[in-house]
This record gives sequence, C-alpha cells and structure tokens, in this order.
Amino acid sequence: MEFCNGFFENVGKNGEADEKTGIAMDKLWLLWYNFHKPEERSNENNMENKFARFLRNTGPARFFLPMGVMLIVFGILMLVFMGGGEYLETVGRVTAVTEELNMESEKEYDVSFTYTVDGKEYTGTFDNVGSGYKQGDEIKVFYDAENPNSISNTKMGGVIAPALIGLGVLALVFGVFKTVKAFQKSKALDQMPKAPTADFEGFKQAPGVRELYCRHDGVTLKPGYILEDGNRRILFEGKMTKQAVIGARSFEFVNHATGAVTEHEVGHTVTQSWNDELFSASSWFKFDGKNIWDLLHERGIRLSTDLRSKFPNLVYNVSKDGAAFARIETSGKYVHEDEAAEHKLNIPVGRWYYRVWTNSNDLENLFLTIFAISETEQMVVE
Repeated sequence: MEFCNGFFENVGKNGEADEKTGIAMDKLWLLWYNFHKPEERSNENNMENKFARFLRNTGPARFFLPMGVMLIVFGILMLVFMGGGEYLETVGRVTAVTEELNMESEKEYDVSFTYTVDGKEYTGTFDNVGSGYKQGDEIKVFYDAENPNSISNTKMGGVIAPALIGLGVLALVFGVFKTVKAFQKSKALDQMPKAPTADFEGFKQAPGVRELYCRHDGVTLKPGYILEDGNRRILFEGKMTKQAVIGARSFEFVNHATGAVTEHEVGHTVTQSWNDELFSASSWFKFDGKNIWDLLHERGIRLSTDLRSKFPNLVYNVSKDGAAFARIETSGKYVHEDEAAEHKLNIPVGRWYYRVWTNSNDLENLFLTIFAISETEQMVVE
C-alpha cells in the first residue's frame, strides 16, 4: 500500500513517468491488490460480500416500507379532503365539457356539472372522463352523506381511502417480515463454517490441487456443461435431456470418474432486484424442487465472491465444511491455456466458461457449484 501511495505521489509531483513506469491505473491497482497483505484482502473481500448481502436483506424494507408509508399518507389525505362516510347516488346536470390533450396527445374531457342534495345546489367537476357527455346531459354523482361537497364518480369512493391505508399497513408488515426473515437466514448462514480468504492465497499452487476446466456445450437446443482436465478428459458433465419453456427442465448428470448417472429437474432462473440495484439482485433456480443456494448450504458449501481480482474476471473462493475446497475463475471461451494462447484474444464472458482449482475428488458438489454460479444472474453469489 505504501509503495502505491509513494508511486502516485512521485508521479503527481514530477509527471515524468516513462512508458515502463507509466502503467495504467487499473493495472497498478491489480498489482497492489495481488501483493498487499492477505489479511487486508480478506477484510475487503468480506466487506464486499457482506455489503451485497446487506443490500439484498434490506431490499424488501427499502421497497415496501416507503410504499406503505406513501399509501397510508395518501389514504389519510383522502379521508381529510374527501371524507370516509357512506356515499349516496344522485343525478347531476352537465354544465360544461372541456377538451384537453394529455402528454401522449390523446384527447381527455373534464365534465363540470351541478347536483342537488336536500334542496341545496352544489357544483363539481370530474376529470378525464369519456367523450360521451354534452351540456345538459345527466350524469351520475356519488356524494358523501356527511359532506355533500365530497363527491366521486364511483360508489367505491368511500372505501378507497380506508383501502389505501389498509394496503399501506400490509406493505409495512410484509416489508418488516421479509427483512427479519432475510437477516435470520443471513445470521444462520454466518454460523456455518467458512474458510478465510487467506486460506486461498497460493491455493492454486498448493500440493494436491489440480486445475480443471468447465465449458458450456451450447451447440444444440439442449445445452449443458462439461468439466474436464488438462488433457481434455471429461470428468463430469451435465446434459440437458428435456428443454422446457414453462416448467422444469431435465438434466442428466454423469460422473465419469465413478460412472454414476443421476437425473435432475432444474427450474428456470428467477432474478429479483430491489430498486434496480446491481448488488441487491437475488437470483436462484429450483434444483429438484429446492432453492439451489439452500441446497448448496445444506451440503456445507460456502462461497465468497472476489469482485476486483482480475476484472472483468470474477473469482469465487469455495469452502466446504469450513475448509478451502475450490477456486473458480471466470474465463473466456477458450478455457485451456493452449487454446487461449492460440487465439490470443480470450475475452472473459462472465459465465459459462471457468477455470477451476480444487483439492478434492468431490466432483458432484464441485460441478453443482459451478452450475449454480453460471445459471444464476447475481454478481455476488452468496
């Protein structure tokens, strides 16, 4: 950190950095990021993941609580200015029809009229009504029995305000309920063991760790994923056997190391975002009827997303039962090093193609984790 601060300070003073030292700011950031203290990286990584989870947990509250307050306030204002008593029907007489153009250049009509209640004449106007009225026509008017000046063009006028207040209260209760449930789930997740980020420093070069490659097999209408080793020997694959526009899709998972073949029902991905915030996006799908993230957590899988490691690549540190299990990095279409070198340009696509390092032979949970990351659409996956 001190190195980078000193470098920027010197460049700012004399501005004489030559081509070799004039590295782009983003590359300097990556240089610092890769070499500064592991515990600092661990803290920053945890902050990124906790911040994203905080936004997701508070999303319902930040959406429903303001909505609830606005509905309640609007309902109260309607009660004050329109009343909330019983609305009775009478017949008015149209005195004027005014034609106006709205923002879409469509014609709208304001109808003015008079009506009589208990021998006293009142005047009123309905905005944005149909074009079927002309001066002298009769028009239905609903008035508040306790305040005849309060009128509506529907008998429901007396219940609109209480309904809005009721909806506002429901929105408040639902927002609080969803937020409490989200934080309870988050607290339970934090109690699960998870390997610290420092355990993944040098993980790729650690004894017993092998590099694998995951690529998307999308040449047909029933795509799937293939996990293979450096010799292109297929170790595990998930093949779609039934495509479905509505309802679950069928996948066949084949573990070539053990010969095991299992059938699975995979639902379509659902992505939910509160207020269109990038990090508040929550994305999941059902795997054999269960939320994929809940299923992975039940299997002891925890994930930590590293957003700044080799942007636009993303890195996922995967723990299982509290120990470092795998490191997953997004890749370009050419996942193997020789292919990448041959094509020279290997632009990361953000999903579907991954390089994987693992110290385990548990290919089933490894593949399912990759499958979950690729099929969902949230930046920070946990």
